[in-house]
Amino acid sequence: MSEPAGLGAEGAAHAPRPDRSPDASRLAPARLAPHRLPEMERQKNEAFALAAKTESLGPIRGWLTVWAGEIEIERRPELLSRRRAAEHALQALDHDDPAWSAARDELVAALREAREATG
Repeated sequence: MSEPAGLGAEGAAHAPRPDRSPDASRLAPARLAPHRLPEMERQKNEAFALAAKTESLGPIRGWLTVWAGEIEIERRPELLSRRRAAEHALQALDHDDPAWSAARDELVAALREAREATG
């Protein structure tokens, strides 16, 4: 079930949450983050190849779960901002810096929030 467009936690408008289907998972990034389409397609192809090889739908379910979370992040400006800041800190800081661990925890929290929001 899709969620209507609305306001995020900090009042920023966000796009509606798409249904959790392969077609919706492809259309949402095309609108929200077209630069990520090649990455999504590559991962989808890998998931489908693995599913065929293992005769299991697990890889396809996994791909849908990962990309539902990625779409959730892309559609919510506040979540996207948190993720980008954490990723930047992880690249810029020394691993021994306590701020690096805090950034890692923030990235994990943002990813978890996105995945929990999509069920």
